[in-house]
Amino acid sequence: MAPRILLARHGQTEWSLLGKHTGRTDIPLLEEGRQGAKLLGERLHRAPLDGLSEAVVRTSPLLRARETCELAGFGERAEPWDALLEWHYGAYEGMTPDEIQGVRPGWLIWRDGVPEGEAAAEVSARADDVVSWVRGQERDVLLFAHGHILRAIGARWLGLPLSFGARVRLSPASLSVLGWAYGEAAIESWNDVGHLVG
Repeated sequence: MAPRILLARHGQTEWSLLGKHTGRTDIPLLEEGRQGAKLLGERLHRAPLDGLSEAVVRTSPLLRARETCELAGFGERAEPWDALLEWHYGAYEGMTPDEIQGVRPGWLIWRDGVPEGEAAAEVSARADDVVSWVRGQERDVLLFAHGHILRAIGARWLGLPLSFGARVRLSPASLSVLGWAYGEAAIESWNDVGHLVG
């Protein structure tokens, strides 16, 4: 059977804290984000995951994902992969959802895409490439990336339309696991931030 995917969203940045769409703008983690990345790493290195010594590790090439990967203790094992770049928000880069609604009422990224950026179909195709690659692996895969692309991968892992991504949230420095149940693709856990509290 194909392996699991462990999805690690990058830690908090200034723009994610403010709710701004951060696609290809290459910004660093806040101190809170750096701490979250370290706590995520501690989680990944203790039982039952024990450092995932056999896992294949990939990261988005953007700084916030790479920095999360490095602080979590996987930098030397990770290979950057452009397929894990965040949705290209085009003209909506740096805008909050409320600001976008002000210029385009009723807009939903999962359906409408963005002007001068990526269409939903393009993001879905990238997510399909990731899912297909993972299913061809013989080991678990750990991915460090971004909120929208990881939600897209989750939807496509399940064989659902990209729009399913609108129904699930991902917090900074969260851990999600996609695996199998009764021979079908399944969510083992989603948006787990237990390592960030108490």
